[in-house]
Amino acid sequence: MMLTENEISKIILDIAFDIHINLGPGLFESVYEEILFYELTNYGLKVKRQKAIPVFWQELIMDVGFKADLIVENKVIIEIKSIEALAPIHYKQLTTYLKITNLKLGLLINFNEYLLKDGIKRIANKL
Repeated sequence: MMLTENEISKIILDIAFDIHINLGPGLFESVYEEILFYELTNYGLKVKRQKAIPVFWQELIMDVGFKADLIVENKVIIEIKSIEALAPIHYKQLTTYLKITNLKLGLLINFNEYLLKDGIKRIANKL
């Protein structure tokens, strides 16, 4: 299936809201990541989990510059948090991930919010 970044984002967020409604805040990031991976895969989407992304600097190649929590359909990066509050560094981190991978859309999702909508940040990169 050929979905746009926005269509993928809607699917991701619908599933994230369902997870949050059923489990609520307060669990480890790894729990939300595992369930989100499971649900997105069951939906029929191609999802890479903890994908190592190389970083290149001049002649230096770092095989693992960072690990993306989830990459969906090679179009959307999901960075999952379960923390008290998102900080500016989290937005910068995801922005850099998008720049390095050349992907156009990232979702920063903090499941540790009473209302999940307060923990979601959509970051676009030339979208």
